[in-house]
Amino acid sequence: MHDEFLCHVTAYGVCGGRRIGVPLGTYRAPTLALALWWLRDRASWMAERLDPRPEAEHFPPSSLVPVADTVPDVPAALRDWCGDVVRQGLVADELAAGRLVRIAVSDETTEYELLAESVDALRMQRTLPALVVPVA
Repeated sequence: MHDEFLCHVTAYGVCGGRRIGVPLGTYRAPTLALALWWLRDRASWMAERLDPRPEAEHFPPSSLVPVADTVPDVPAALRDWCGDVVRQGLVADELAAGRLVRIAVSDETTEYELLAESVDALRMQRTLPALVVPVA
């Protein structure tokens, strides 16, 4: 069982013809349960900022407008992922097995990435090349 997990949230877009990543948060989770909680919390946080409630008082009237049905609905995809118990279980299984987990959703301008990995697996990967390098 892996005990500690690094979690990252990043938004990627194109600026000046180059793909640019903007870190939106990092968390070193001491348990699998906290890693999953943080990923869900960040997904929910992004969804709320991308698609806030129009009735919220801090938005001037008509400042938010609906988009076309053809636009990918990133906030809905993030909210769906947060509420899907089966997918949460699959993510937990992958992390517990020491595998990297990447959840990515995108629209026509931006890709949003949630990433989590075991600290123990990262440590093991760093030591493997040292174990196979011949000593002269």
